Amino acid sequence: MATAGLLGEAEWVTDGGLETDLLFNKGIDLPHFAAFPLLEDADGRSLLEQYYAEYASIASTVGAGLVLETPTWRANPDWAAQLGYDAAALDAINQRAVDLLRSVARRADVPRVLVCGVIGPRGDGYVAAGIDAEKAAEYHAPQVRSFVEAGVDVVHAMTITEPTEALGVVRAARAAGVPVAISFTVETDGTLPDGTLLGDAIRTLDAEDAPDWYGVNCAHPTHLQPALDASAELSERDSSWKTRIAGFRPNASTLSHAELDEMTELDTGDLALLTSSTAHLREALPGLQVVGGCCGTDASHVAALWGSSGGSSLY
Repeated sequence: MATAGLLGEAEWVTDGGLETDLLFNKGIDLPHFAAFPLLEDADGRSLLEQYYAEYASIASTVGAGLVLETPTWRANPDWAAQLGYDAAALDAINQRAVDLLRSVARRADVPRVLVCGVIGPRGDGYVAAGIDAEKAAEYHAPQVRSFVEAGVDVVHAMTITEPTEALGVVRAARAAGVPVAISFTVETDGTLPDGTLLGDAIRTLDAEDAPDWYGVNCAHPTHLQPALDASAELSERDSSWKTRIAGFRPNASTLSHAELDEMTELDTGDLALLTSSTAHLREALPGLQVVGGCCGTDASHVAALWGSSGGSSLY
């Protein structure tokens, strides 16, 4: 299996913690943690364009490609309904998200750009919903189709908490004929929120319906390390799943998901620990190509991960 045909041999910058950056750093109210309603008006679109432009600048500085990910993590039927969106309005906003990033891509001074249509979990990003693969495929298919109609390069499901939902997204993407990536999240012990070992989750999907590549997001590097340490005790064949991880978007904070849920102020973390522990992971993940951030991170964190602001570079 090719880990990432679209990624090639290149290195790619992606963005940081969009929602936490907007909430805590820019003072933008995001009901239900949803950023996609900002696409409805000119001010919101301008704010998003400025946000993505910061990461385009980092990619240009370090000479890397740019992965642009739509602000649609909450743009699925259950969450959107709470914000007053019916199926037609949801289809329109998902396509509008792709259009916005195409506009950003045209202005970016980088060698290559990929536009990803982001899918979030049906339920909470920190709690496994117990959805089976067939229902997950049916549920996520409309958002996948919206992205395909808008001409997205790849569908990327992020903060996925269980293998079955991931499998459903892969099947929906394959049915629509679009490349697909899956990013799991892990708890402080390196397991998915449903208790599955990260390596087992990747092996399960690869045996049934393999995505184009995997990532991990919404976890500090020190949370992923236990999963890698456990695999070191296995045979080389059993630990080969590590080569399938092409993307990493870490949280700034070392706090658990449960602790982060209770936070009323932003934890921007220890930048030196973030950069050093991510660099350590790079040694254990030979296929890692796409690096950005997640909750608590902004452009300064991502720049430091790429060594463009005095931080320790991964590369």
